[in-house]
Amino acid sequence: MYIGGRWCPAASTDAIEVVNPADEQVIGTVPAGTAQDVDAAVRAARAALPGWAATPPAERAARLSALRDTLAARREEIAATITAELGAPLAFARSVHADLPIAVAGSFAELAARHPFEERIDNSTVLHEPVGVVGAITPWNYPLHQIVAKAAPALAAGCTMVLKPAEDTPLVARIFAEAVHAAGLPAGVFNLVTGVGPVAGQALVEHPGVDLVSFTGSTAVGRTIGALAGGAVKRVALELGGKSANVILPDADLARAVNVGVANVFANSGQTCSAWTRVLVSADRYEEAVALAAKAAAKYAPGDPQAPDTRLGPVVSAAQRDRVRGYIERGIAEGARLVAGGPQAPEGRERGYYVRPTVFADVTEDMAIAQEEIFGPVIAFLPYRDEEEAVRIANGTVYGLAGAVWSADEATAVAFARRLETGQVDINGGRFNPRAPFGGYKQSGVGRELGPHGLAEYLQTKSLQF
Repeated sequence: MYIGGRWCPAASTDAIEVVNPADEQVIGTVPAGTAQDVDAAVRAARAALPGWAATPPAERAARLSALRDTLAARREEIAATITAELGAPLAFARSVHADLPIAVAGSFAELAARHPFEERIDNSTVLHEPVGVVGAITPWNYPLHQIVAKAAPALAAGCTMVLKPAEDTPLVARIFAEAVHAAGLPAGVFNLVTGVGPVAGQALVEHPGVDLVSFTGSTAVGRTIGALAGGAVKRVALELGGKSANVILPDADLARAVNVGVANVFANSGQTCSAWTRVLVSADRYEEAVALAAKAAAKYAPGDPQAPDTRLGPVVSAAQRDRVRGYIERGIAEGARLVAGGPQAPEGRERGYYVRPTVFADVTEDMAIAQEEIFGPVIAFLPYRDEEEAVRIANGTVYGLAGAVWSADEATAVAFARRLETGQVDINGGRFNPRAPFGGYKQSGVGRELGPHGLAEYLQTKSLQF
């Protein structure tokens, strides 16, 4: 464990094996943390809090800049580690899993330097102060990005923290802790405890020394964390599931909309909370769109993530593989038309946690594959008759994380996007912006990550009246 500025032995000798999902081989172990480890880490964070909170923002910015530079220097190691423990194709691991969090770390270094931590409102001075000790619990699907999306704003705000990374992908979290150490952050400002969610994660959520819990993961677990934190009147930030709609309006460039949509879902083997897993197409262009999707899916043959031409690697674990294949079987049983893929192991990929890239047509709103987050390379096509029905279908889930709208007329697309109950919408393939707020409506979460809105999650206000 990395606690109080040094690597120290865990309280227990129990260990977690880290498995390469491409070949099912054990590639490393990490300690299985206990409540005792969490307590030691929280105590270290609390001891470091007064000093770090009092550190001038410019100095906090300098430490974050050093952290960004340290991560950038280890880019290749980060990418290789994530490919090994997650199964992400190496090119994708470099461009997204490594480069994106490096950019995010840099953005919060800039924010820390220029954010107005004080403001004047009439006869009051309003102070923006750190919340305190943050307990961060991160998922396996974007293991370094999710760490940085929590740690960078927390540290920029003057908070100290304890990180509990996902047990499937903990190795890159150790690299991050080493980078924190090399960047010269004071002892105890950042602490790392590896372990399983029901033990280390729960201990972190329940610890009375934690002031805010930031969690990214499933809505089911988020609901439990929210209830526990609420009982202690403890702040939470929850980035949860999604079932996002890709709405292709009748006048859109259909081929581009479908091809970009397929790429969006199959990226990271479909393990993206904001993926556009439901494609809504007008009835008169529906079969053309389905045929385009089948053709596009054929270009995503599951392969060795180490190979330079691989676009689709395995999913993270045997449990995740079985879950995704189970949803494919359920879609078939519910009457959806299987256009590409299926529940069987991909040809030549019986070893490793591989799933066939799958496209369903004739999906109805009530089917599980249209309502529940699958978290795999599975796309569902639904037809609509008019714009009103498209809006209703798009908004017809408990989630509201992301989405996309395509139209030849940008104003038409924007007007449609304004009617969607979701935290972000990409217009005609708009690029992800790591400085814009990310987060959801409804059961997709509470709070926002990234940019000034992400920084605000880790601040609390105090008014001084004169």
